[in-house]
Amino acid sequence: MTGRVEGRVALITGGASGLGAEDARVLAREGAKVVLTDIQEELGRKIAAEIPGATFLRHNVASEADWQAVIACTVELHGRINILVNNAGLVRFGSIEDMSYADYKLQVDVMLDSTFLGCKYAIPHMPHDGTGSIVNMASIGGIKGISAIPAYAAAKGGIIAMTRSIAIHCREQGYRIRVNSIAPGGIVTPMTAQAVAELDADDPGLKQNADHGMGQPADIANMVLYLASDDGRHITGTNIVIDNGETIG
Repeated sequence: MTGRVEGRVALITGGASGLGAEDARVLAREGAKVVLTDIQEELGRKIAAEIPGATFLRHNVASEADWQAVIACTVELHGRINILVNNAGLVRFGSIEDMSYADYKLQVDVMLDSTFLGCKYAIPHMPHDGTGSIVNMASIGGIKGISAIPAYAAAKGGIIAMTRSIAIHCREQGYRIRVNSIAPGGIVTPMTAQAVAELDADDPGLKQNADHGMGQPADIANMVLYLASDDGRHITGTNIVIDNGETIG
């Protein structure tokens, strides 16, 4: 099956590498007009150049003004937004005693606050014909306890809860916009490679990855496509875990 999101407009944050770049490739391959954003301008432009018809916009997702500008530019280019993928993220390690407040705030700003801003400013430009789909990137870190990532866990857990609230809002307003989150386990991306390099060799997280294996970006992008397409038309307010059983032991 091809053309599952033919003619739809997809805005993807954190699109310069990892999950965001793969989301952009998969959605474009299935017919979407892709706008990918990131603060990594050189990498972002390179990825966009590899995807027919794609557009790159520099975007600090923690900035309300940047969100307003990116939404306005996307609407000016394409007239609407059918698909929003709030994917941008980062991780800083440290226990609740060790982590600085600045590192805590950075992670909450980049992931939780950006998801709020993205949904707030994209929803008014999404059609009410059933093609509207928001996919928020959470993590199993927002579900299970991991001592080294209290801020990351807070942001990702907040995304899961916020997703439900936004889904209910869209249903109550009759918007026909579906809102879901995805919670990946360990996935092979530049961000996780950097994170693994920072961990001690005996860190429990490394053992979990060894026990359950690392997924590939396509494992997540294929679910993004499913939720963005008509295949996912009966799914909203749901958090979908993709972790090869890591959260069940």
